[in-house]
Amino acid sequence: MSIADLRKEYSHASLSETDVCPHPIDQFKLWFEEAVKAAIPEPNAMSLATVGNDGRPSSRIVLVKGFDHEGFTWYTNYASRKGRELQANQHAALLFHWVELERQVRIEGLVEQVSEQDSDTYFESRPHRSRIGAIASAQSEKIAGREELEARFDRALRQHGEAPQRPAHWGGYRLRPSYLEFWQGRQSRLHDRIAYALEADGTWRRERLQP
Repeated sequence: MSIADLRKEYSHASLSETDVCPHPIDQFKLWFEEAVKAAIPEPNAMSLATVGNDGRPSSRIVLVKGFDHEGFTWYTNYASRKGRELQANQHAALLFHWVELERQVRIEGLVEQVSEQDSDTYFESRPHRSRIGAIASAQSEKIAGREELEARFDRALRQHGEAPQRPAHWGGYRLRPSYLEFWQGRQSRLHDRIAYALEADGTWRRERLQP
């Protein structure tokens, strides 16, 4: 079979601009809860796209660890490629894709670091070995082999024991959204797309987009 022949007809649900919530985060919460209820593997997995000084985009999958009307929060190494790119350019985009529900949510906005207290609280909630891993790994930097990485982990484990403290290079980011788009697959590729754009007065403008 040719790749061009791979296709699926979407018929799971529909989405109307008259039925969605007035605030996009409330609509996201509704969809997120439905994704969790549907037992979708890692419903909190999202693609994070950033752009560095060279103007070239890059993307990767990260896990959202919280969301509210202030924005979407995740945690990572500040010195990683994505961290360096966010330092150079605060604009970023998120994408959730819940295949089983035939849904996508696109989110765009500006990114900021969360408070040190929030980063400390989340770091302390992580499994012990995950905390050691965050200390041991110079994320995105080259390394000779797996053996060296495991040796770095063992050294960090010996040095930091059972109560490792959050390293300064690791913490949280929050994307404050200015645009969200909810996509529901429909038959004949006539998909439903409802977009929310943040106005200057803090209200959200809601409109339907063509598929």
